[in-house]
Amino acid sequence: PNQVWWWDITKLHGPAKWTYCHLYVILAIYSRYAVGWMVATRESAARAEKLIAATAAKQGISRGQLTIHADRGSSMTSKPVALLLADLGVTQSHSRPHVSNDNPHSEAQFKTLKYRPGFPRRFDSIEAARAHCQDFFSWYNDVHRHSGLGLHTAADVHYGRAAAVQAGRARVLTAAYLAHPERFVRAK
Repeated sequence: PNQVWWWDITKLHGPAKWTYCHLYVILAIYSRYAVGWMVATRESAARAEKLIAATAAKQGISRGQLTIHADRGSSMTSKPVALLLADLGVTQSHSRPHVSNDNPHSEAQFKTLKYRPGFPRRFDSIEAARAHCQDFFSWYNDVHRHSGLGLHTAADVHYGRAAAVQAGRARVLTAAYLAHPERFVRAK
């Protein structure tokens, strides 16, 4: 789970036209778990640096363990972020130049956020955006069942609980089959 991360930034509409908040998100690619996120008033390398450092500490990342991938945005290619990653012993990776700079995992997560019922057209304040994201990421990590993860939650995959959940599902399915085999179109 903590071998490859992807991070990206998206804009969230603010209270007035042409005003935005910036949502920074770090995803573990293996589990799709949002290991770190932050809503800020503007995009900056210093804020990205703080988020990456705090997330690496929270996840217990050791030197040489992690590769972090990003597109070629200004915050992603900044010198402060590069120096931080070198200090942490994290390998840095970027999309190739002059090609699409969108990562499917992060874009899918942003689409899940923005197309989920209850997502506002505009946020009244940065505090409202943070509160919405707090609820969203709690749901996204711990409740939302990802089709790409065998309908497991990101937290179950990230923290190694997926095999136990799968075994529990198999027990329930077996018990249902034994109790009512006529309900199953295909026998075992």
